Amino acid sequence: MAKLETKYLGLSLKNPIIVSSSGITGSIEKIKEAEKQGAAAVVLKSIFEEQINYEASNYQKQGTADTEAFDYLQGYVSANNLQKHINLIKDAKQAVSIPVIVSINCHSDKKWIDFAQQLQLAGADALELNIYIVPDDRKKTGSDIEKQYYSIVKKIVKQISIPVSVKLSYHFTNTVNVVDNLKGLGVKGVVLFNRFYEPDINIDTFEMTSGSVFSSETDMRFPLRWTAIISDQVSAMDISTSTGVHNAKGLIKLLLAGADTVQLCSVLYQKGLGEIALMLNQLEAWMDQNGFETIDNFRGLMSYKSISDPAVYQRSQFMKYFSNFE
Repeated sequence: MAKLETKYLGLSLKNPIIVSSSGITGSIEKIKEAEKQGAAAVVLKSIFEEQINYEASNYQKQGTADTEAFDYLQGYVSANNLQKHINLIKDAKQAVSIPVIVSINCHSDKKWIDFAQQLQLAGADALELNIYIVPDDRKKTGSDIEKQYYSIVKKIVKQISIPVSVKLSYHFTNTVNVVDNLKGLGVKGVVLFNRFYEPDINIDTFEMTSGSVFSSETDMRFPLRWTAIISDQVSAMDISTSTGVHNAKGLIKLLLAGADTVQLCSVLYQKGLGEIALMLNQLEAWMDQNGFETIDNFRGLMSYKSISDPAVYQRSQFMKYFSNFE
């Protein structure tokens, strides 16, 4: 019988499936159900810097516009949100035996260092740092934005002892270089990739709307490419691949590309937490069918350096496959 055990961020996991940070992991009952269905770990619902600032602004609008009052309100909202998150960590640790990874969603280092310390003290097994910096300033270079990432990461890694992973955006000039630099700062893993909010426009009502909040299977191809490349180019860096994993085939493909773990979200909303058990059963059957006893037996077999023609992971192949289409 196939053995599904793996490691991620130094944590021993019973299999490679992690439930991604979402509303699902903000509920203790759903976290318990995820463990029952076979999830190896959960990333708790994020604490958002943006949400804290938004709530503080709303309080300010209802009362005074005084700057000192706003600072007080921001501190109050921050403390309230933090306490809720601390309680979620403690409750989750009591409710399940699988690792509980905490998630911080931020775009600056304001107060997050202290927050990270308190989340560690609450019992979190690891920290997933979800940094979102939208490159919308024409005066900022790519290097400037990368330095912001490094500054936040460096300060947080120095202050806590639990392993830290960074959830990356798609928008880097050289993703491999960024991952290598994060490794140098003490980051133990990366999550590929962050799925941003996508705005849309209603042409009938002239209103801003939201694009699809759920991923599709085709969304997996971009992280598949970078999983295959980074797993070979940056040694001793764990990879948890996210976005577009909707079935066991997707799970297996990402493991073949070199992922250590795979994070699920959209499929669990659309089909339920029972999909975890289904994927694990199908993964085990596929391993038995192909003679693989452990995940390590086939992990990375289709990574960048492992295949005969690594160029298939590069854009240069575009013309080869599409030049005959008219």
